[in-house]
Amino acid sequence: MDLLTELAILVLAAFVGFEVISKVPNTLHTPLMSGTNAIHGIVVLGGLILIGHVEGVLNDILLVVAIAFGTINVIGGFLVTDRMLGMFKGKKPGPDEPR
Repeated sequence: MDLLTELAILVLAAFVGFEVISKVPNTLHTPLMSGTNAIHGIVVLGGLILIGHVEGVLNDILLVVAIAFGTINVIGGFLVTDRMLGMFKGKKPGPDEPR
């Protein structure tokens, strides 16, 4: 594919992704976040597999950056999901409160 076609696909994917995500209700945010964490885990794994086969310094740098951003996204997503799920748990009674 030529560069113009790839840029058109990128712009269309960004637009469609934004439109889809903006219409997700708040109750579905946590399951959606968990699903995207799984997808980013696959992206990180793919980057780790590819880093041994690429040639050139630029390709190495781009893969390291992609792996770092994917890892940050996975960890941040799990932290957000854990925090959101923690909001649904009841408070534990203190030592002087009846159970």
